Amino acid sequence: MNRSFTLLVNRAAGSGDPLAAAARVERILRESGARVETVAPSGPAEGKRALAQAVIRGDVVVAVGGDGTVSALAGEVARLGGILGVIPAGRGNDFARMLGLPTDPHAVATILLDEEPAETDLISTTAPDGTSRVVAGSIYAGIDAVVADRVARGHWLPRSWQYPMNGLYALATFRPTRLTVVIDGTERTFKAACVTVANSAYYGSGMRIAPEASIDDGHLDIVVIEAFGRLDMIRALPKVYGGTHVDLPTVHTFRGRSITLSAEPAILYGGDGETEGMVGSGAVLIDVVPAAVQILR
Repeated sequence: MNRSFTLLVNRAAGSGDPLAAAARVERILRESGARVETVAPSGPAEGKRALAQAVIRGDVVVAVGGDGTVSALAGEVARLGGILGVIPAGRGNDFARMLGLPTDPHAVATILLDEEPAETDLISTTAPDGTSRVVAGSIYAGIDAVVADRVARGHWLPRSWQYPMNGLYALATFRPTRLTVVIDGTERTFKAACVTVANSAYYGSGMRIAPEASIDDGHLDIVVIEAFGRLDMIRALPKVYGGTHVDLPTVHTFRGRSITLSAEPAILYGGDGETEGMVGSGAVLIDVVPAAVQILR
C-alpha cells in the first residue's frame, strides 16, 4: 500500500520531545519507501494551511502531540475529507490510548503504513458566546477542568504526579455547583462536583472516567459526580483509574447524542486539555458527530 504522509508537529506539546518522536517515525516510514513531509507550524494559521495542502496532495495527516493536538487537527481533517494518523507525543495521550495506539515508533509506523482507516466519532461543542470547535476526547466542567487547567499551566511536577497532585488540590478547594444537564431533551439537576461528556473512555493521563464509552457508537457518555465529603472524594480518586468509580452511589452515568450544560454558580470547563472558559446560566451545547473522521488505528 503506497501512502504519503504529512507529519504536523506541535512543538509545544506538554511532555517529551515531539520533534524527536516525529523524526523516529519519519525515518521508519522513509525506509519503507513512503514520501514524508514534517511540518512544525509556528501558529494555527500556518498549521491550517499545511493541513489543507496535505489533504489536497492526498497525504495522511499525522498529528504529532497530545490530546489537544489531535483535537485541533481532527475537525479540520474531517471537514476536508482527509485521513488522520496519530503519533502520541503529549502529556496525557488519552485519545491515542482510546485508539489503542502503541508508543513504540516501529509499531506506530506499521499502523500508519498498513492499517485501514476507521470511521471515528468526534464532539462538536458550542460555547455560551456562540463560538464552536471540535473535540476528540471529552468536554468536562468543574473539578476536572480545574485539574486540566493547572496541569496545562504548571509543569514543575514530575509527569506522573501532575494529574494526581493537581487532582488532590482541586478536591480540597472545590465548591459545589447546581448543575443542570439536558440529555436529548430530558433535564436533570444535581448538586455536583464535576461532569464529563465523553467520546473517549480516558482522560487525565489514563483515568477511565467513562469506562463504557466508545468512539464509534454515535453516542456520548455523560458522567456526573455529585458533591460529597471532601475526604471521601479524595479516597475515591484512585477508583477513577480503574473505572470503578461509576459503582459509587454519588456517580451517575447516562448516554446521549445532544447535551447542554449550565451551572449556578458558574464553573470552569474545558476539553482535551484546553481550557474553554466558564459555564454558568448560558449553556454549553455538546453534540456527537458520528463517523466524523477517518483515523488509522
